[in-house]
Amino acid sequence: MSRLWVTRKKRWKTLSSALLSCVIIGSLLAGCGTKTESDATTREQHNQTVEVEASAESAKGGSSEEVQERTITDELGHEVKLSGTPEKIIAPYLEESLLKLGVYPVARYSNARDGHRDWLEKLSNIPILDFSEGLPSPEVIMSYHPDLIILQTETFAANGVYESYSKIAPTYVFKNASGNIEKSLTTIGDLLGKSAEADSALQTYREKIKEAKEKLSKIVENKKVAIIRFAPKGVNMMGGNYLAGYVLHQELGLGKTKLIGDANSANLSLEIIPKLDADYIFVIDQGGDRTMMDSPIWKSMPAVKQGHVYKVDSGYWLGSGLIAYEKIIDDVVQFLTK
Repeated sequence: MSRLWVTRKKRWKTLSSALLSCVIIGSLLAGCGTKTESDATTREQHNQTVEVEASAESAKGGSSEEVQERTITDELGHEVKLSGTPEKIIAPYLEESLLKLGVYPVARYSNARDGHRDWLEKLSNIPILDFSEGLPSPEVIMSYHPDLIILQTETFAANGVYESYSKIAPTYVFKNASGNIEKSLTTIGDLLGKSAEADSALQTYREKIKEAKEKLSKIVENKKVAIIRFAPKGVNMMGGNYLAGYVLHQELGLGKTKLIGDANSANLSLEIIPKLDADYIFVIDQGGDRTMMDSPIWKSMPAVKQGHVYKVDSGYWLGSGLIAYEKIIDDVVQFLTK
């Protein structure tokens, strides 16, 4: 029996050793499996990190392309160098164009001395650039830290102003931005990277003109209109080359009086009134002397007798952008199609 017990004991030890070996081998294999999974996870995380870094580098590359410098020549022949998309804009008297593009200036034009009225509510919280004593000094402009200055007319750039302003920021000068509002808005859109917005605004504007002309065609055919401005400096008629005159005569095709012809403006007095061959008169009151409207001479004009004299808003009728122009068109259609 003892010999049989010894034999069984040896077999048990052998079986135990075998089982222990299996357990050890199984643990090692499990460890290897865990390590393999861990390595795979590590490799995946590494690949994701590489992808993120590559995307970042790609984004940096795209940004570097956007901020590349470009040179644009303004209407006076100045080379304007821009780096990236301008964000801090000063564009006196062109604020309407900026708003049409979804851009707010860092400061806005105002001139109480010439009867200018701030009528754009969206600009009510924008600091004022006071033009009452002439163009703001370079120090004033510099205080707003602009990265682009746009001047509406070459008059604004005269007498060394351009040279001073262009040292502060890139400065683009129009000969007369209000002379061709479509062209000037397109240019501003290009300067600010807003060409699509400019195209959309102009398309809406053209459709409005087309509709207005259709409504007015039979009513005002062969009729003449006059725009009389009672300004602090005197009474004058507005020509057809800019502002409301541009809208009425060039955009809507309404006839001009002989007294204005191709001039930008013409002085008006009681002595001249009898020669005013206008069927419709639009009056812009800027706080000037309007006593002539009480005179028998004024009241004897056919347009006055027929009730064809309309007092209009001095704010947007002297505006120089699409917002004002669209409001002027609405006024003309409303008054003349009653």
